[in-house]
Amino acid sequence: MPSIPVSIKHAGKTHQLQLNTDAPATAFKQDIYQVTGVPTDRMKVMIKGGILKDDTDWRKVAPKPNQTFMVIGAAGELPKAPEKPVVFLEDMDDTELAEALKIPVGLTNLGNTCYMNATVQALRAIPELQDALKQYTSTGGHQANLTKAMAQLYDSMERTTEGFPPMHFLSVLRQVVPQFAEVSRQGSVPAQQDAEECWTQIVNALSVLPGKSADGSSAQTKFVDQYMVGEMTTELKCLEAPDEAPSVSKEKIMKVACNISKETNFMTNGIMSSLDQTIEKHSPTLGREAEYSQHSRISRLPSNLMIHMVRFHWRRDINKKAKIMRKVKFPFELDAMDMVSDDLKRKLANANGKIKEIERERAERRKVRKKTKAAAAPGTSASTSTATPAAAGEDVTMEDASKAKAPGELEDEDVIRQRELKDFEASIDPDLKGDTGASLTGLFELCAIVTHKGASADSGHYIGFVKKDAFHKPNTYLEEADQEWYQFDDEKVSIVSQEKVSTLDGGGESASAYILLYREKRL
Repeated sequence: MPSIPVSIKHAGKTHQLQLNTDAPATAFKQDIYQVTGVPTDRMKVMIKGGILKDDTDWRKVAPKPNQTFMVIGAAGELPKAPEKPVVFLEDMDDTELAEALKIPVGLTNLGNTCYMNATVQALRAIPELQDALKQYTSTGGHQANLTKAMAQLYDSMERTTEGFPPMHFLSVLRQVVPQFAEVSRQGSVPAQQDAEECWTQIVNALSVLPGKSADGSSAQTKFVDQYMVGEMTTELKCLEAPDEAPSVSKEKIMKVACNISKETNFMTNGIMSSLDQTIEKHSPTLGREAEYSQHSRISRLPSNLMIHMVRFHWRRDINKKAKIMRKVKFPFELDAMDMVSDDLKRKLANANGKIKEIERERAERRKVRKKTKAAAAPGTSASTSTATPAAAGEDVTMEDASKAKAPGELEDEDVIRQRELKDFEASIDPDLKGDTGASLTGLFELCAIVTHKGASADSGHYIGFVKKDAFHKPNTYLEEADQEWYQFDDEKVSIVSQEKVSTLDGGGESASAYILLYREKRL
């Protein structure tokens, strides 16, 4: 008979199972998972001669009726039956299909509205914004109307698999910001607009969203001020009057500018040049215009940081706005420590170092686990096993199991991560921990881009790019990165590689990064 009764001992409990010796060892492991909750990739089943492998031949093991197998491994949540019966794709309605496929939809171009479509798609990469919009109750007024329209738009986009026409949202946007209702000089079609201006106006409207405290209760600070707005501290010193007292000012910021000059090759260089400039202003001591050194640093860093590539500028010689098409490399990972004030740098330092350390260690563990998995794959010589033999039918003790552990084998990942989280939380500055929505580490990952294609500032085409992880895994930034991105070309949605995204750095009339959204890395 291929099926025999056996016992499974795990964590002090014994379970009865039927072992089908005609089925592969993986099927037996799956049966064990059903009663113990130990995932098969973390499970060790002790057998005569060592550990049960996926390709183990049951004829060599020769299990006997009522034999007891020792199982080692940390249990997770026991598998549950599906809450809903299985439904085939062809039987689903649009809402169910959209949920099952998890493919975000595009937005129909309603006449030069690519600037709005790309902006709306990029803002969807902020999961806290999605949650806040779902809970929002309109209080009346233009900003509230636009915020409610955005919530309705996102909700509609989640319920369909086809490109969605954002007619209501566009109508409300034009009511709130009449500039976006302008028509072209010919008067036949809507005029092309600027995506950065659209971003700014939408975020301004979202300022009606209520904020939350760390415990989930309502907060006096608004959502946008918590998660999307920072603070810039600027010191001005008169270069022509050294005795003049420097002035220090603070202002809220929704973006950080990257100025582009003929020397700018990297985004970080462009940002630093915008933070440290020489400007002209009136000197009260000299009674005339004078040169001042302007030294700015971020003194409050939000967890969602928008970088504006300043590609459009006013050319006085032609009295027209022009585009800077210079190639400027942008990073997929951003360490903002050089951009912040000395006080904020001190507060970020410990957590910044800790998360870098955790990231390095996780990368090393992934390598070790891959090597271990490869070594245990079919075709690996059994002579490499260091498992302690046990007679058929004999219980294997925990001491035996520890001896069977391969040299260099890692501790259970769940245990390590609990320790990592505890160590990370201990490294966070108390002031930052109490500032809901503020960056705790100063380390960011690129999650969305709005690009501009074309040579003219008054025409061209905007396209949005959003990292797949931003939609599906918003809080696992230290895992192996999903290298794929969604490209939103109005209603056309496609998947592109990160290598393709890295080419959006400009240098011609092709799509150039214009708005970049960075989200803080976190455990």
